[in-house]
Amino acid sequence: MNEEKKEPIKVIIADDHVLYRAGVKTSLSTKSDIKVIAEADNGMHLLNLLKNIDVDVILLDIQMPIMDGIATLPEIKKISPHTKVIMLTMVDDNSMITKLMELGANSYLTKTSDSEIIYEAIKTCYEQEYYFNSLTNKALLSNLKQKNPVTPQHITPQEAHLNDKETTILRLMCEEKSTKEIADLVDLSPRTVEAIRDRLKVKTGSKTTTGLIMYAVKHKIIQEI
Repeated sequence: MNEEKKEPIKVIIADDHVLYRAGVKTSLSTKSDIKVIAEADNGMHLLNLLKNIDVDVILLDIQMPIMDGIATLPEIKKISPHTKVIMLTMVDDNSMITKLMELGANSYLTKTSDSEIIYEAIKTCYEQEYYFNSLTNKALLSNLKQKNPVTPQHITPQEAHLNDKETTILRLMCEEKSTKEIADLVDLSPRTVEAIRDRLKVKTGSKTTTGLIMYAVKHKIIQEI
């Protein structure tokens, strides 16, 4: 079967450290399915690039001069709502992670993450909207425990009635399994898993995958991660 070659995922790196940008770009250059199409050294520079460039995923440093990543994130989502944004930082801060996820971040990585983690995060965000890791899961759990009123979207107060298959798939999603991994584990096609994931969103009143994770935690479908 002659499959059409997919276009590589277009990435922009926004970071004021030239050496960090160069290191990430070099490591990603070995991946045929990723292409770094531009670099920016601050948020203002990045937003100007976005006026003329179509990009799939942005690696966005939180701390930059002129315009930092926190101020830039909502502006990216206005200009290019379908672009996925992975926040980069030196700090593991639960309240910051939660705030950024609410502003539209698709993942959160420390700058000490190795190149394979960055690659996996880019691929997963591009294909599945979010890349969850121990940092993001811990922050979402912490947010719920504190009963913080700010949540990514409305969560219905009543508990949805989920069947065994739906509960299993939701639990596996919370364990950071990809659609393909879940499909293999529950012996279904990836397309069926995606359909069940969409049905779960409707049943639980969640607009995003983040909402499903938070629903699972709130209703004790998963325990602490």
